[in-house]
Amino acid sequence: MNLMGSKEVARAAIEMSLTRTREEEKALKERLQQEGISAAAVDYGGEFITSVNKVVERAVVAAKREGVISETHAEEGAVAGATREALSQIMTKAIGLNVGGKIGIARSGDHISVALFFGIGMIHLNEVAIGLGHRVV
Repeated sequence: MNLMGSKEVARAAIEMSLTRTREEEKALKERLQQEGISAAAVDYGGEFITSVNKVVERAVVAAKREGVISETHAEEGAVAGATREALSQIMTKAIGLNVGGKIGIARSGDHISVALFFGIGMIHLNEVAIGLGHRVV
């Protein structure tokens, strides 16, 4: 298995967050696995302020469910920290509004990245944002 660096892992997390269907998500996950990158993705939607903890929780649960991380405090904390970093990058656009989109998670060796690709707004009047966080575990 060829281990990838932080840039490749971040790219993989962004690509996972951009997948449109479960089939596309599965195909990308399989391709990344061949490159030595474990990945997961999960959809999310809700009001931003009340959803911050749920977004972090969904990222950690998805990463564990898909085998990207194990159930250790260090690995769970790395995903939680990277997710909070990604959330902080979109916060100014999202405060008081609804968000919806996908959380992408990728890991190779020590590198873990979480990408959030969200539409932000009301009804069809959306802003679009990507937040990205990285941790080493």
